[in-house]
Amino acid sequence: MSDIHHMAGHLIRRIHQISMSLFQERMKSVGVDLTSVQFAALSVLRENDGIDQATLAGLIAYDRATIGGVVDRLESKRFIKRETSKIDRRAKVLSLTPLGHGLLNQITPVVTALQPDILGGLSGAEKEQFLLLAERVATAGNSLSRAPLATKDKAP
Repeated sequence: MSDIHHMAGHLIRRIHQISMSLFQERMKSVGVDLTSVQFAALSVLRENDGIDQATLAGLIAYDRATIGGVVDRLESKRFIKRETSKIDRRAKVLSLTPLGHGLLNQITPVVTALQPDILGGLSGAEKEQFLLLAERVATAGNSLSRAPLATKDKAP
């Protein structure tokens, strides 16, 4: 095996490929056309009704320059709505529609159920340890990201 097969970046990319493949396969199996980023956006909107696009981008650690496309697609599917902010007429706030709530109710159990499959080959204890370590690495490197994760109180 090449040295690349033992490098963190290469292994993380491969795990990401596995994760995306499983997510798409499971969404297709339930007849849903949704990406993992769209799922993340919907999930955050369920918990943070009325936030703007920049805040949404921060809360899912997604690039602010491209979050508009995600929002456009979710709006065109009628899962979210955009309205002018009552506080700042220049800003648009986002909220889930009843269709968006229904979709999340349908697919959240599917997404939850696929999580152990992403880390196939690990025992339950190893999966817990992996997640703790991955969270520690992501937290430590957050400021190095081109799209750092923001907390609600520190969102843009």
